[in-house]
Amino acid sequence: METMAKKKSISLVLGSGGARGLAHIGIIKWLEENDYEIKAIAGCSMGALVGGIHAIGQLDEFETWVRGITKTDMLALMDVSFGMDGLIKGDRIINTLRNLVGEALIEDLPVEFTAVAANISKRKEVWFRQGPVFEAIKASISLPLIFKPYRLNGDDLIDGGILNPVPIAPTFSNQTEYTVAVNLCAPQVEGIEISSSKHREEPSGDRSIVSNAIRDFATTLTDKLTQSRVDIRAYEIVYKSFDAMQGTIARQKIAAYPPDCLLEIPANLCSMMEFDAAAPLIEFGYKKAARELPDKLCD
Repeated sequence: METMAKKKSISLVLGSGGARGLAHIGIIKWLEENDYEIKAIAGCSMGALVGGIHAIGQLDEFETWVRGITKTDMLALMDVSFGMDGLIKGDRIINTLRNLVGEALIEDLPVEFTAVAANISKRKEVWFRQGPVFEAIKASISLPLIFKPYRLNGDDLIDGGILNPVPIAPTFSNQTEYTVAVNLCAPQVEGIEISSSKHREEPSGDRSIVSNAIRDFATTLTDKLTQSRVDIRAYEIVYKSFDAMQGTIARQKIAAYPPDCLLEIPANLCSMMEFDAAAPLIEFGYKKAARELPDKLCD
């Protein structure tokens, strides 16, 4: 009588890096298709978002949605605040995702999940291991100057990438066979850049209806942005500065706490905000995993 082979257990560490984090989806898909069981996830920023949605069990729904997203859609999802502590409140993005995939408590998830944020007053990491998944994600993705900080017990929490863009430490006590970490801020590779304008998928009919409604809203929002004379270049400089800082910290963290397997996504694969390049980014992550993990995960 044949017996099914036991799946190898994985602790998955999903790093911070904006839109490049969509490559996490492809990596997760490859692991699941090749009989690896993801028992635990530690994520930071975009890694927390993708990891949390996977832990809820709705990654396929999120993938379908994000593959159809456009620059106009992204603009519409940005609830601009024009405040001194952040350009975007972040509520509209989080509520859209919550409505798309549902909400859950971290402690009720079938996968052990940790979202990492940073307490800037106390200069330390904050690990979310209980409470609503999307509240933890909101804290973890609060990129300075872009998203308003997340308030918790009177303290401001911001993007965990400030202190730990590849949060391996939360997996130390896990009883899994392998720890696989994904660094989205690896050194640049010449000629690897992805262009969203060439690769973006056209949305389905139903998605087009939604997109049309979003575009109506986006027109009004664009007028507001123009009237406020927001210096977009200033925010681009913030993105690049944050990216460079994360890359340096990631190298230090990985050297101090090397995982069993490391997948490195070049920092110049796409810009931090190029979420409309979902299709090629997901494919890149899948092919990266297929090319490198079989050798790294062999006994």
